[in-house]
Amino acid sequence: MSTSSPTEPTADIWDAVVVGGGVSGLAAATWLGRYRRRTLVFDHGQNRNRAVEQAHGYLAMDPSSPADILRAAQAGVDRYPGVVRRSLEVTAVRGELGAFEVDAADGSCVRALRVVLATGVRDAKPEVEGFDEHYGASVFHCPSCDGLEAGDRDIVVLGWSEDVAGFALELLDWAASVTVVTDGRRFEGDEQRRDALARHGISLLESDARAFVGSRGDLRSVRLGDGEVIPCSMAFFSIAHAPRSPLAEVLGCDADDDGSLVVDEHGETTAPGVYAAGDITPGYQLLQVAAAKGTTAGVGCARSLRREPPLPGAPRRAPVVEEELEAPSPVEETAQG
Repeated sequence: MSTSSPTEPTADIWDAVVVGGGVSGLAAATWLGRYRRRTLVFDHGQNRNRAVEQAHGYLAMDPSSPADILRAAQAGVDRYPGVVRRSLEVTAVRGELGAFEVDAADGSCVRALRVVLATGVRDAKPEVEGFDEHYGASVFHCPSCDGLEAGDRDIVVLGWSEDVAGFALELLDWAASVTVVTDGRRFEGDEQRRDALARHGISLLESDARAFVGSRGDLRSVRLGDGEVIPCSMAFFSIAHAPRSPLAEVLGCDADDDGSLVVDEHGETTAPGVYAAGDITPGYQLLQVAAAKGTTAGVGCARSLRREPPLPGAPRRAPVVEEELEAPSPVEETAQG
């Protein structure tokens, strides 16, 4: 179902297209709207935390369900007459600064002067029986987001990369006990990481995790392949996550070693006219941070459009302030002449 503002522009060209309707994309769209830029938001509805029951630490809405946060953000965006939301996936983006073409899953194509990518990341999830039932209620991927709720509980962490050592140690801010289960794989960390886990009483089991035991909201244990049962009331996983960035790759945006898109202080990527925000960029992967990154990208994008002539029927644009203030005055020009 598409959602649109009653004053949707009829022209098929937009100041900016925002790809992604999570908190970072909606924050970017909010600020583009405040700068009176015609903005089209595409949202495929596959946001990372859609199965999570409660989100924590989001200012003035702590705790809230991610769905409630999104609905509030959408309502705020819809206040701006130049911003339109469409419930569609973007299949391709091509072009360059001032001349982008964006294809949607319904076969439509729109043009845009700028593009904001807020496509998020995709988590690799453990293949353990009962995962879908418990994910978002008792099983999580972010210690910062859900660690407090693990307070004084027995926790199981699923993962086998060298990074899982730091992940498990971080949970000791809250948990009564932590057990790492590698799902039958050899732990990839070195002896120093093994020793750090042992020093802090974290058991490392290179065993196969077969099933989460209990009902949603009432996790009791993790059953291993050899029949052993590890008591726990919460579990976390740290396997891998990858930015959803095929569009960025086609547009020529540079990524760092972790696959996150490199952006400047205005949220612009290395591809001129392409901005990025949220978990797809470096830094903490938290809702509050994603919203802040979206704000940065939205304002940066809106201000950059001062270099473009207004679209037909659109409000006027301010001049490029820095250039105007640095330009010589008529008196100075006369004197130089």
